[in-house]
Amino acid sequence: MNKSLRVKRHKKIRKKIMGTKDRPRLSVFRSGKHIFAQIINDAESKTLVSASDLNLDKSTKSQKAYEVGKKLAEKALKKKIKAVVFDRGGYLYHGRVLELAKGVREGGLEF
Repeated sequence: MNKSLRVKRHKKIRKKIMGTKDRPRLSVFRSGKHIFAQIINDAESKTLVSASDLNLDKSTKSQKAYEVGKKLAEKALKKKIKAVVFDRGGYLYHGRVLELAKGVREGGLEF
């Protein structure tokens, strides 16, 4: 898929989505090999929590994405973050992005 199309979709999404102190934004970035997620307070432009699959040894990319979601939710709950706004980053909501979201939900975060 063309990168510029994803960037175009992402900009359209970001016009509507904003992370606040009460409900920060969960941002997803997916590369060819890895997946990264971070929880951001846009009002202060600060990353509160982040997670990636760089140190995971699961077999498939989807399994890694699910584990990243679980790990991110665990870290967020330690910082007393219970609800987030999901920003899929212009990616379609299936595959690794869906698995990450599933892991976050099962980890205890609400969106």
